[in-house]
Formats: sequence, C-alpha cells, structure tokens
Amino acid sequence: MRYYPVFLNLKGKKCIVIGGGEVAERKVLSLLQAQAEVTVISPSLTEGLGFLKLHNRITHIAREYREGDLEGAFLVIAATSDEEANSRVFNEAEKRGIPVNVVDSPGLCRFIVPSVIRKGSLTIAISTSGVSPAMARTLRQEIENFLPETIEEFLLFIEETRKEVMRNIKDPQKRRETLELIGSPDCINILREKGLEEAKRFIEDILRRRIENWKNTLS
Repeated sequence: MRYYPVFLNLKGKKCIVIGGGEVAERKVLSLLQAQAEVTVISPSLTEGLGFLKLHNRITHIAREYREGDLEGAFLVIAATSDEEANSRVFNEAEKRGIPVNVVDSPGLCRFIVPSVIRKGSLTIAISTSGVSPAMARTLRQEIENFLPETIEEFLLFIEETRKEVMRNIKDPQKRRETLELIGSPDCINILREKGLEEAKRFIEDILRRRIENWKNTLS
C-alpha cells in the first residue's frame, strides 16, 4: 500500500473515537494535542478518559456504537476489540466519505497514524505503510536521539528571524535565498557541535549581512 503523507489541521473539528480502552485513550490524547473536538463512544472508559470527561475535554456517549453515530464527523478512529463493530464503523464512514482508521486492521483504514516526534513547532512523522509499526517506533527513537536537544528553542528563534527577513528584505529572490541560508545544514551542525548561542550568532550574522546588502542595492 502506498500512502499520501499529509498533516491535517484538526483544530475545532469533530473527531469520533469508538472504544474506551487504553488504545482509544492514546488516540484521544493525540487528537486533543491537535486541538480536535473529540467524542468517545463506549459503554466504559479508562481512568484517563474518565478524567478527560470529568474536565470536559471530551464528549462521552456511554453506549455501544450505532449506525448514524458518525454524522458530522471529520475523522473517525475505531479502537475496539469487536471486529463486527469495527467493520460497521468502517462501512458507515465509507458511505459518508469520512476518513477512517480501524486500529490493527490495515484493510479497514483510509489513513494510518504514523509514529510521531514533536519538538515544539517541529513534527516528524514516520511510517512503514503498516509493514512494521515496531520498526517505525525504533526509527522514531533513532531520529529523536539524533536531534539537538535545543532544537525547539532554536526553531522559536528562527521563527522570529523569519519575520525580520520578511519585514526587511522585499525582493522575493533575495528573501528566498536568505531563508534558505538560515535553514541550511550549516545551522544544524553549529547547533549540534557548538550550541544554541553560537547557532544564533551565526544566523544573526547572516541576517545582518543580507539586510545590509539589500539596503545597499536600493541606495
């Protein structure tokens, strides 16, 4: 199976999780991280899901799934041990044109959930297209170990630097060249080998010189 990788904006979107066990809880937490509006349909809940319900973080429908429950959903995840119920969820989602994932059933999935690294604004998603979720987790750990510890703070600095580039360099080509420089391998290597402050100084020097060059072309 070949999947099309995509990052979805789920903020404020109705997402439904069928099931109230530990797997469902993990799925719910990841949806809440994406600021989705989550409804859980299950007769019972884990302690963690119960806590989320108590604090109004999720909507809980305390019964088994029924036909029609998916109305208005943007995305659906089925995480039950009932294969027949999972199949019915998949069929309803298909009829309604709703992306659906049935946990541990690749044949009943219109999307799969990758192994994810999150470091502030950095998100790295890794998938083996369902061949080996365990290998995806291993690769995630390898990449996470490779990332500089200060990458999150560094990206916040780059975010502010980008705004300065957009304000001060109006020529599209020169602006693009500058943004390429502040996102280059050199920056990451300095961050890893010499630390955050040295990497910031490196970018500040690039920015100062590029802005000066741009202003000189106007004079």
